[in-house]
Amino acid sequence: MDWSAFALSLKLATWTMIILFPMGIWLGRLLAWRHFPGKALLEGILALPLVLPPTVLGYYLLVALGGVSPIGRLYQDILGRQLVFSFEGLLLASVLFNLPFAIQPMQRAFESISPEVREAAACSGLSRWRSLWRIELPLAWPGILSALVLTFAHTLGEFGVVLMVGGNIPGETRTIAISIYDKVQGFEFAAAGFMSAVLLVISLLAISISFLSIRSRARLRHA
Repeated sequence: MDWSAFALSLKLATWTMIILFPMGIWLGRLLAWRHFPGKALLEGILALPLVLPPTVLGYYLLVALGGVSPIGRLYQDILGRQLVFSFEGLLLASVLFNLPFAIQPMQRAFESISPEVREAAACSGLSRWRSLWRIELPLAWPGILSALVLTFAHTLGEFGVVLMVGGNIPGETRTIAISIYDKVQGFEFAAAGFMSAVLLVISLLAISISFLSIRSRARLRHA
């Protein structure tokens, strides 16, 4: 078992989930309730990681974040190191790759809240901020939990994007998925099988939690 790669994957998945938690709530709520020019285009852009091959997305991110790009040059000028082939670049790529897995379940969760509930909250004098914390988030929480769990599990299994943007640097960018690939290439099938089984168990748990959250949301809707 490559424990350093497993620890790095857990770190990457945790930070990706933390960053996408507020971002997903804001964008999910915006897309659920607001109508504005270009909304369909924005939804399409956010859903691109679902249909683009990971290597294609990874290539464009590599170009956008590389040392010759404005973002890459600015990062290197400020911190003195390149953004690609670093944990920070890996995290940025992971956040972008997981956008639809976080935003879409949260958007559906906010869409399931009845407009009458929001109108009642407004009529009772609650500010938008208090309405969000006291009414909307508790009702949307099953969908939010489902999004976070799916994001965490999906990040653990990322391969193409993280390999393109982060490379395969031990202790820095080598994730458990890349380590499994290395083990197979080196004919270390026992180690690869064990790590694959760990990811399988985590994925099954994530899917189970996600389905339980969906059923909980359905019960709340029909209560």
